[in-house]
Amino acid sequence: MSAEDHPHHHDHPEPPSASPRRPADTAAVHPNGHDDHDHHGHRHAPDGDARPDHSHPGHGHSHHGHSHAPADFGRAFASGIALNTGFVAVEVGYGLAANSMALIADAGHNLSDVLALIVAWMAARASRRPPTRRLTYGLGATSILAALFNAVFLLVAVGAIALEAVQRLIAPEPVVGSTMVVVAGIGILINGATALLFRSGAEGDLNIRGAYLHMAMDAAVSAGVVVAGLVVTATGIARIDPLVSLVVAGLIVWSTWGLLAESSALSVAAVPAGIDPIAVRGFLAARPGVAALHDLHVWGLSTTSSALTAHLVMPAGHPGDDFLAETAAILRDRFHIEHVTLQVETDGDGWCRLVPDEVV
Repeated sequence: MSAEDHPHHHDHPEPPSASPRRPADTAAVHPNGHDDHDHHGHRHAPDGDARPDHSHPGHGHSHHGHSHAPADFGRAFASGIALNTGFVAVEVGYGLAANSMALIADAGHNLSDVLALIVAWMAARASRRPPTRRLTYGLGATSILAALFNAVFLLVAVGAIALEAVQRLIAPEPVVGSTMVVVAGIGILINGATALLFRSGAEGDLNIRGAYLHMAMDAAVSAGVVVAGLVVTATGIARIDPLVSLVVAGLIVWSTWGLLAESSALSVAAVPAGIDPIAVRGFLAARPGVAALHDLHVWGLSTTSSALTAHLVMPAGHPGDDFLAETAAILRDRFHIEHVTLQVETDGDGWCRLVPDEVV
């Protein structure tokens, strides 16, 4: 999870508005190290930064402890793609030779995983690119789209497996159990090893979690095929093969549902699952000098970082940069919210049109 601490104070002239404004009553504050925007200039000189000092009165930036870059899983993606591409070819060949629906289904699932890994890798790389004038948040949101794609694609692949398995139940065909066991056993090793490459990032990054789930579920499918092969070899009952495929398909749907739900929520700017919005509101409302707050929003910028905006009503006046820095630090450490923007308003008479919760 990246960490960012932005004490940032804006003092902008109010734009024309249909709502009545009190010209001197509000200050927009972004805890981002930006102080006193009067548009007469700025100075970029963080500690230890050897870049040129652009100095102008009234506009200072100080960024402390920025860390936007997620862990690099490039080698894990490359290894997973290469191993699974090779295994798909092997599995299809032996699946056709053994007439095993379970092996062919597993090969189809592995192929979907290769595509999923490619999409996840592209999104991981894109999310590391810096912001531009048009893409002011960068391309971090592509990791959310990749996680959503992986969940949907995995469910589509499972549907295809289930359909073929049902057809095999209706009209069973003989299978070679020993071939199923050997090939699927190799699959357990390959998929299990690939899943382990992503295990460390599965908790903190939904995109990496999608890749991890794909590979872990592939290992489960392969294990199911091994069981089916052993039972078919021992009993000669051909319907065991599609039955095991259906059981594994059900397990995949169950394990993928959380990924689908969370990635769908993040794609429409919902509060990330690990953040309690009620607790966040309570924390901000309890800050010293805060009489009220409104227009609180929390959303995911990517699968690894989140943002917050809020208006704080503080009748005693602007609280100073130390207040903003401390608030941003607590939001980062306690709630894992890295990008914080706070607007301070000194008059609580309701002039701000965003006071009602239903207004966005």
